[in-house]
Amino acid sequence: MKQEDLVKEIASIRNLMEKSSKFISISGISSVLIGTYALLGAAYAYYEVYGFDSQMGYRDHYVNEPLIIMKLLTTAILVLIASIFTGVFMAIKKAKANRQNIWNTTSRALLFAMAVPLCTGGLFAIIAIFKENYAVVSSILLIFYGLALTAGSHYTFSEIKGLGILEIVLGLLALLFPGNGIIFLALGFGVLHIIYGVIVHKKYE
Repeated sequence: MKQEDLVKEIASIRNLMEKSSKFISISGISSVLIGTYALLGAAYAYYEVYGFDSQMGYRDHYVNEPLIIMKLLTTAILVLIASIFTGVFMAIKKAKANRQNIWNTTSRALLFAMAVPLCTGGLFAIIAIFKENYAVVSSILLIFYGLALTAGSHYTFSEIKGLGILEIVLGLLALLFPGNGIIFLALGFGVLHIIYGVIVHKKYE
């Protein structure tokens, strides 16, 4: 066997091993769409909290009107539902195109690795909202989401680890600059998701 043929054979074996040990059905396009949903939701939330006349400055108070809080929670839930539906739908579509089974040992391991920090962060954020500690909600969401991404990065594209670290950094910055939570959420769940989706789409799809 020639050296070139041997290199091709090794590359082929490596590719097969990568597919069997990594969940590669995550769609870059779905990440772009999810980021877009987040930006739209953040824009609506910003309008509800600040109004049209805001100069995006520091807020020295937090809204505690039940109606506005309910609107923000409803918006967050709608964005979450749309994001989950889009992510799952696009992943199934990509898996079928690649003739792969979306529900396997790797995808289950990925789901469990991410579920623990996601559920913990979600409950933490709910408790903070009930306690009216609104200043830390954005930090909680970003930090625990980043931890979930880094935990799951072992089972999918390596770029997710970098995304997770950036989410954690944004969460910590949100603690340093209170009153700008919506902006940090827009950057983390919106802008970073779109950039990540473009990178994954160009590199793998």
